[in-house]
Amino acid sequence: MEWLTIGAFAKACRLSPKALRLYDELDLLRPARVDPDTGYRYYAAEQLERARLVAWLRRLGMPLAPIREVCGLPADRAAQEIRAYWARVEAETAVRRDLAAFLVDHLSGESRRETTKMLELRYAAHSDRGHVRPANQDTVYAGRRLLAVADGCGAGGALASAAAVDALKFLEDAELSAGNVLNLLEDAVRSADEAVRAVAEGSEDVGTTLTALLWTGSRLALVHIGDSRAYLLRDGELFRITHDHSVVQSLIDEGRLTPAEAASHPQRMLLARALSGGEPATPDLKLHEARSGDRYLLCSDGLTRVVSDERIQELLGGSGLEPGAAVRGLVDEANSVGGPDNVSAVVADVASPTRPSVQAG
Repeated sequence: MEWLTIGAFAKACRLSPKALRLYDELDLLRPARVDPDTGYRYYAAEQLERARLVAWLRRLGMPLAPIREVCGLPADRAAQEIRAYWARVEAETAVRRDLAAFLVDHLSGESRRETTKMLELRYAAHSDRGHVRPANQDTVYAGRRLLAVADGCGAGGALASAAAVDALKFLEDAELSAGNVLNLLEDAVRSADEAVRAVAEGSEDVGTTLTALLWTGSRLALVHIGDSRAYLLRDGELFRITHDHSVVQSLIDEGRLTPAEAASHPQRMLLARALSGGEPATPDLKLHEARSGDRYLLCSDGLTRVVSDERIQELLGGSGLEPGAAVRGLVDEANSVGGPDNVSAVVADVASPTRPSVQAG
């Protein structure tokens, strides 16, 4: 058999000799032969394919431990793991990109240099038990600054969702600025998590989702954990601005499941992240620049599991439809197709302050 020196092997696979020595120590890429007298490492040509895969995965930024796992899998399984890893990277990058944009805007003073016209929210909220569930475990809230939906689960689900929303209500009177709004919201969610833990009393079967928007006058700060959702209707187009933290959504992201398959998957109700009596979970935090004419929807999965996004867009976009009428239309639609779950919705319009805010529901 022809042996390749470490230098020749490094050149062929585009890994440095230093990296090859490290991968040898970590049992990731062992040399085929080590000279017992000199300690020189020699490699076989058949090892080049694995070495090149390691090099490519390092360029992707994959840590060494997952690389070791991927290299030990059959090709089809390895491809699935790489796809899943990259989906996670893209999701994390999107969150960091939004935060970076906010920091650039805040530190450069661009938003302060603009003569921003102050806007206000006009809002409505409603929650309904539905036709099947024996009790309503959802909690909704809509105020001049805070909009929130929480969907409780387990025997103490109603108490958990109420505790999570109550922990955020102090934000209605908090002193807000573009620089501190995300910090305040993060602290509030930490308090919400502690409140839910107190309700759960150590039970991991009790918990709640939480999706909330905090209004600063020109921006909306979003906090989200679980599978309740937030949507934006802008210029007639509907955009989902949250990402479900559910088991099936993770499988979709990783390419292991299609959205059609997810609809009937036996684990479609399982959450990957929530506020609960278990380990603390990290919520998504984002900032959205608001425009006059925007309409926001927050809702529990009792709506989105039975009403399509296309139908939600139709019901939200009715000409001249006030938030109260939109909320009632959405809840009625979910109940008209069986109402299999509690259904809750908050609708808020961003508008110029020409008249007092209207609260309904």
